[in-house]
Amino acid sequence: MSASLKPVEWVGSSLEDLKEFPENVQQVIGYALYLAQCGEKHPSAKPLKGFKGAGVLEVVEDFDGDTYRAVYTVKLAGVVYVLHAFQKKSKQGIATPKQDIELIEARFKRAKEHHSENYSKQQESES
Repeated sequence: MSASLKPVEWVGSSLEDLKEFPENVQQVIGYALYLAQCGEKHPSAKPLKGFKGAGVLEVVEDFDGDTYRAVYTVKLAGVVYVLHAFQKKSKQGIATPKQDIELIEARFKRAKEHHSENYSKQQESES
């Protein structure tokens, strides 16, 4: 029996956004999040550029000519926070669009606040 799965917290509209993705893409991203809950990493999960050492990862899945991305962090102890799920529109370059980076930064900050309010106390009482 493996260790208990980490809970997944959806920040902002990330869950609603993910539900708009094609079924195949949802399955890949869902599996990647499941692996993150187990403390493992999906082969297509890579650190998101611009978040050095923040434990922010993105899963990129191409489907039917479109690219879909889900961004999550495992940095906050014991929880997987899904920060953003979006379809990449731009065809030039692989860089994540600035407004998406800003959204991820804002949601990461919210995740940290949520974590300190909801999870940090648990760990203190457990240790």
